[in-house]
Formats: sequence, C-alpha cells, structure tokens
Amino acid sequence: MPELPEVETTRRGIAPHVEGREVREVLVRQSRLRVPVPETLAERLVGARIGQIRRRAKYLLLPVLSPSDSATADEVEAPRERGTLLWHLGMSGSLRIARLGDLPKKHDHVDLVLEGGAILRYHDPRRFGFVDWLREDESQDTRLSRLGPEPLSPAFDGARLYALSRGRQAAVKPFLMDNTVVVGVGNIYASEALFLAGIDPRRAAGRIGRERYDRLAAAAKDVLAAAITQGGTTLRDFVSGTGEPGYFAQRLNVYGRAGAPCRRCGGELKHVTLGQRASVFCPRCQR
Repeated sequence: MPELPEVETTRRGIAPHVEGREVREVLVRQSRLRVPVPETLAERLVGARIGQIRRRAKYLLLPVLSPSDSATADEVEAPRERGTLLWHLGMSGSLRIARLGDLPKKHDHVDLVLEGGAILRYHDPRRFGFVDWLREDESQDTRLSRLGPEPLSPAFDGARLYALSRGRQAAVKPFLMDNTVVVGVGNIYASEALFLAGIDPRRAAGRIGRERYDRLAAAAKDVLAAAITQGGTTLRDFVSGTGEPGYFAQRLNVYGRAGAPCRRCGGELKHVTLGQRASVFCPRCQR
C-alpha cells in the first residue's frame, strides 16, 4: 500500500503538470472503485482549473477553481473554489502523467485531460482507491477531520506520544500507526523508526518513557524524510507521478528482512504479527 512518502512523492511529481491547468475532458473507464466515481465529475471539472495540490495523511487534495463570474478585463479577481477532489491511492493505485496519444492500460480507470496535452491518469489494479468530490468545507469530511497531526510537523513530537500513550497496554507499533495519534506512519516506516529508536515493537505503549518517545518521534521524522528524498519505497506496484520507482527499499533495515542478519549487530531478525500486520525487529538492538 502506498504510504505517506509515496503519496508525497506522487504529489511532487504531478504538481508541475497539473496545477493551474484547465480541465478539458474527463474520461471514466471504470467507475466502480472503493467509492464510486461521482456521476457529476465531468460536469464539475470541465472548464475549471486545478489549484495547488495538497496532501493530508495519505490523501491528495486537488482544489478545483473557476474564474470569478464578475471579473472583467480591467479587474481580475481571485478564482473561486468550486470544491476539492479527494484522491486516495488505495493498495495498488498510482497517479501518473501521460500525454495525448498514450494508450490507456488495462487498469487505467480515470483520466483528467488538461490544457497543454497532459493527462492525469489514475491506475489501480485492485480498485481499492477512489476519487471523490468534496464541497467547499472539507473540514467537515469525517475522513479528514479525525486525523492526527502530520509526522513532519512541529505538532508531532515525543511529548505527544508520551501523553497519549499513558495507560495503554497495546503494543507500541500499532499505537504509532494509529492515525488519530499521528498520520501516515504506516507499517514500513513504523518498523524502521522503531529499529532506529531501539524500541521493541511488542512493548506496551504505556510502559515507554518520555526520553525513548523523544527518540522515536525523531526517528520517525528522519525515516519519513529520507524516504521522501528517495522517492518512496517500491515493493510491488508503486511508481511516482512521472513513472519512476522509489529507491528507499535499498535502505530498509528490518522491514521484509525476517531471518536476515541485523545490519547493526549481525543477529537474526525476528518476525511477529502485531495488529494483524507483519513486524520484523532485532531482539538484540530493540528493547
């Protein structure tokens, strides 16, 4: 599943080709995604422009703008925001830039044809992703309103982890992956952050002290920033908005390496299941 670094890599890849461009045509080849493609999508988008693309957790938000109805040649007003496209890549989805004449592949479900010949093309073999329409007040959408802070923001730190973990008996790894605690720290990056911080993923969240949570928050920030720099982690399906794979997989210390030697101590990495997710860790380095 694309995690935060992959979604951020996608945002950065498509933004130069999409932002400020008018939508000329909308092609929906398959509307039965996790959330059905809105029937009015073409009506809302054709003739409008795409604003500055944002990311919230693993969601991409594309503001849809239209010129002010009262603008004149002598007085150009700021564009009005019609609404927002909310895009989620699901487990196997990707948003890529294609060009007029590029034939769609089997699982290319939605195209936004833009002025200048670029096409924003949504590819999703498993169809667990979606594109949905939000009205102007996106803060009322429950998918967004209940989310915790962004992990690379000042709002996420060891103090927050320590405060929210008090009294919790659940393992620290599912706690770190809870989107109400912090968004976007998925299975890959939680495993890697816990390794860097030297914390056993099985340890009860409420039994970890403030100093160790400071290290964990710093490690999560470091690993996510590094993954974004490397273009994300390509394990199976993910490619960026320009079709490039991510290279962070070459730097993974524990994820997917059960039975291999620890890069730090040489001991054998162990596999456990926590919160129905595979977890790999080093029993020597992580306490």
